[in-house]
Amino acid sequence: MSKIDSIEQLSNPKFIKPIKINYTQNKKKKVWEAVISHDSVAVLLWHRDKDAFVLVKQLRATVLNKNKIDGMMYELCAGIVDKKTTNVQIAKEEIHEECGYDVPVENLEKISSFYTSVGISGTHQTLYYAEIDESMMVHEGGGLEEEEIEVIYIPTQEAKTFMFDESYQKTTGVMLSIYWFFENKTT
Repeated sequence: MSKIDSIEQLSNPKFIKPIKINYTQNKKKKVWEAVISHDSVAVLLWHRDKDAFVLVKQLRATVLNKNKIDGMMYELCAGIVDKKTTNVQIAKEEIHEECGYDVPVENLEKISSFYTSVGISGTHQTLYYAEIDESMMVHEGGGLEEEEIEVIYIPTQEAKTFMFDESYQKTTGVMLSIYWFFENKTT
């Protein structure tokens, strides 16, 4: 079981930077508090052999105990854009790290890109899709040691129910990408 032990202000943050934005709108001076953070990539993986979507499940302290949830989120395989390479290469690396599959970059199809957390950070996310099978598995996945990621398979025939079942804490990207799959990849 996870719980929040304490909350404190950061004096030297590693991944984010709190800022105050002074701007003018309709000739009126305004102020907004925000956070500068990294853009990201995310990937919807569909496993041909298992006829299932591959998601990751991990603790997100930001939602721990909000509305009495345990903080365990169902998410797309994803990562921050924090190195000098292409987004598609970062997506490939995240698939390998988090889910254990070696997917060639040419097999990654861009779905779209959009902004997230626009009220606080306005980060940009690029969403990809890839089909995988057991021949691409090189290890069990799980991410970096500090991430404690669990690889989850959602059967395709259960995905529409899963999308709207609020007992599963999930991100908007999960719902958007599964909806995209049913609109674009099934006949």
